[in-house]
Amino acid sequence: MHEVVLPGVDTGAPLKFPLVLAGVKSHNSQPMNHNPDDLIMLFNDLFRESCRTLLVRGSDEPEYIPASEPEGFARVVFAHGYFASALHEIAHWCIAGEHRRTLHDYGYWYCPDGRTPEQQQAFENVEIRPQAIEWLFSLAAGSRFHISVDNLAGDGAADEQAFRRNVCKQAADYLEHGLPERAQQFFDTLKQFYNTSTRIGQDWNHDKVRIAPAGNEYLKSRTADTL
Repeated sequence: MHEVVLPGVDTGAPLKFPLVLAGVKSHNSQPMNHNPDDLIMLFNDLFRESCRTLLVRGSDEPEYIPASEPEGFARVVFAHGYFASALHEIAHWCIAGEHRRTLHDYGYWYCPDGRTPEQQQAFENVEIRPQAIEWLFSLAAGSRFHISVDNLAGDGAADEQAFRRNVCKQAADYLEHGLPERAQQFFDTLKQFYNTSTRIGQDWNHDKVRIAPAGNEYLKSRTADTL
């Protein structure tokens, strides 16, 4: 549905690329019910009034729709009712700046699946932060995170090992130093709702090996003791 990234855009702000993800299964020892309606409830309780924003179940591609009137609500629309898609779209919203949140899809044009190597490298660069946040949301919810290079119709990843390693580094940094404000609020809310606070450290240690089995030397000294 999208075309190409326009030149001259603010490269410091995160880009959102649509992901269509399969259903998720909890990797915790105890089964959990991962109902996207719970995410809608938690997100809307947190941000409906404070940020005038609602999380909405979509039937097709994910989308961000800003408020159309001063007292209206912006909408974060996730794809096909998927739990993982909701976490991914929330992650993008949590790091979009105030101006970006006044623009449809944060004001960006996008390259669809089937990107050139150069376009794919740009995708991987801007997806590090939102996928790191989505991963931590998944840990807090007790759901299984799947990293995505989202280029099945193209040549795949530009550098998959580097991408996995960079997402791991960013997630580790967030765990050590804290997430952006809205992301931290939602992360803490997920931990409380799913009762995962005491297991985050252990789950992170298992997950970082699964997500980036090569090049984990950087992460060996990183622990979740501060959680």
